[in-house]
Amino acid sequence: MRAPSRESGFTLIEVLVALAIIAVAMSAAVRVAGLMTQSNGVLRDRSIALIAGQSRMAELRLEGRLPVGMKAVECDQGRLLLRCEQVIGAAQNGRLLKVGIQVFDRSLDAPPLAKLETLLARPL
Repeated sequence: MRAPSRESGFTLIEVLVALAIIAVAMSAAVRVAGLMTQSNGVLRDRSIALIAGQSRMAELRLEGRLPVGMKAVECDQGRLLLRCEQVIGAAQNGRLLKVGIQVFDRSLDAPPLAKLETLLARPL
């Protein structure tokens, strides 16, 4: 006479619950990967905008004349359509000029990607 055997294994409910848990974990992982990719793109754009601002600042130094006031110039970098806004004004002591540059993405109405400020000697 055979003893009743008890088969071991998972029931259908247990398998479905395990699959649901795996699906939730995978969707969270995909979302995190998407956010990381997006923030990596923003960081890249900000870095390129900073380089554009530094280039504009170097151009101003090399020109040797610093016209007081505000001026906007296109300062595209590769695929990024950028606009550099420069503001030049007198510093408190009068012997220096305060130079500020903000770099904006021309395709978006958004805050500046980069800001630079420095003090430069007045040209003679």
